[in-house]
Amino acid sequence: MSLEDWFLSADERDNPDSQIPTWCPGNTVEPLVHGKTYFDRLVTEVEQLGDGDHLFFTDWRGDPDERMREDGPTIAELFASAAKRGVVVKGLLWRSHVDKLAYSKEENQNLGDDIAAAGGEVLLDQRVRRGGSHHQKLVVIRHIGEPERDIAFAGGIDLCHSRRDDADHHGDPQPIAMASAYGKNPPWHDVQLALRGPVVGCLDLCFRERWTDKVPLDQHGPISTVQDKLRHADLHADKLPPQPPDPPECGPHDIQVLRTYPAMRPPYGFAKMGEQTIARGYTKAIKRARSLIYLEDQYLWSTEVAKLFADALNDNPELHLIAVVPRHPDVDGRFALPPNQVGREEAINLCRRAAPDRVHVFDVENHAGNPVYVHAKVCVVDDVWASTGSDNFNRRSWTHDSELSCAVLDRTEDNREPLDPAGLGDRARTYARDLRLELLREHLDRTDDTDLLDPADVVRVINESADAVRDWHAGGEQGERPPGRLVPHETERLPWWQRFWAIPAYRMIYDPDGRSLRDRKAGEW
Repeated sequence: MSLEDWFLSADERDNPDSQIPTWCPGNTVEPLVHGKTYFDRLVTEVEQLGDGDHLFFTDWRGDPDERMREDGPTIAELFASAAKRGVVVKGLLWRSHVDKLAYSKEENQNLGDDIAAAGGEVLLDQRVRRGGSHHQKLVVIRHIGEPERDIAFAGGIDLCHSRRDDADHHGDPQPIAMASAYGKNPPWHDVQLALRGPVVGCLDLCFRERWTDKVPLDQHGPISTVQDKLRHADLHADKLPPQPPDPPECGPHDIQVLRTYPAMRPPYGFAKMGEQTIARGYTKAIKRARSLIYLEDQYLWSTEVAKLFADALNDNPELHLIAVVPRHPDVDGRFALPPNQVGREEAINLCRRAAPDRVHVFDVENHAGNPVYVHAKVCVVDDVWASTGSDNFNRRSWTHDSELSCAVLDRTEDNREPLDPAGLGDRARTYARDLRLELLREHLDRTDDTDLLDPADVVRVINESADAVRDWHAGGEQGERPPGRLVPHETERLPWWQRFWAIPAYRMIYDPDGRSLRDRKAGEW
């Protein structure tokens, strides 16, 4: 297998303003499925930090009182305690929209205040396009003088309410308000990566690029600036300590760090024309797909993204697409719901028109029959290339917000049949296949991988399981519930009068385009 066949080259990355390496060899990656798993590991790693070590983080939302374990500590207590021990704690939180719009402005402010009181520093970062957000979820931990102990966490899980769920999917005891269909404690499915090796240095640099950028933190008008000054908000980043050397190589995983930054004014110093390596990385990998694309995604919106799948399905008659998505959007409401519905309906129908019998879309429920909100952002192509990050399959994530993802190629060939599902000579790889199997075992209530290796078998098994659960519900839930938690996902075409306003609202507000005018005109990422 050639890395150049799957990873972007330096020219394909097309961001000469950044020092991010093209890719990082020799790492170890561990998927942490569920927030409860991730939070427990994060506590263990942070509590090992001592005087002079580094703890850097970025996030979309941070709730200071969110408990990392059932008996604590909270996220604020965990990070503040590290700062009191002399750990250099620095954070970048999205400044957010106001809480009245169901966002997290006050929570992010409060988390920053708690950490600052202990000696750390958290900046509220509004260096985004209007209507955009910083959506990266990253924690970087550096042990000064012991780089072999360094670790980073990146993926889809925020440091906030509703995320601390587990495989039983009863929800986080500290929930956030969502659509009524998800109940008082919304069940939550998500994935974060634990990464060791040279990639930790790369992710450290990702944080430092944002932290040291010269563009003022507050970009959106004098009112918010005055508010920040009245509350004595920290608007100026203190100097960071020197970046430690990269950790040594420690495993068989080659990683390409992919990002989204929009084209904006004033521009990012490290991405003057923006960066769309997430979009470009997915495009390159999906064009190489021949057998099976497995993805889990919060949205699966955007006809531009769906066309990428549709073209791959048209070009490769043996290719199947399996997608796991939420059953319902995360919002209710006469005006909020239709734009969410129409985006997914358009994208899925575009794929199904290309290959009606080879597009398989499911949503998830727990054993009580309650829908599980799928917040994971995972894609596995032909059991070779796998990506996990903060980005969704929509135009907003690929062009408009800030995002961070890690694509992984494993040097270890998987010796289970089929050895080469795509037939291109790349051969299946252990990491990508194991990630797909771990997720499917949970969704199918399985403890073994029987009939889950060959793509043709996978499609049959998943469809049979999901149909059985659907039919059991439709038949009045008589007898024992069939094993499995997947159900065929159903989309509903909105009436014309709702589509009339919902489609423009979806494209302008919910799924905006952050590309430069040059790239928009050329139809390129």
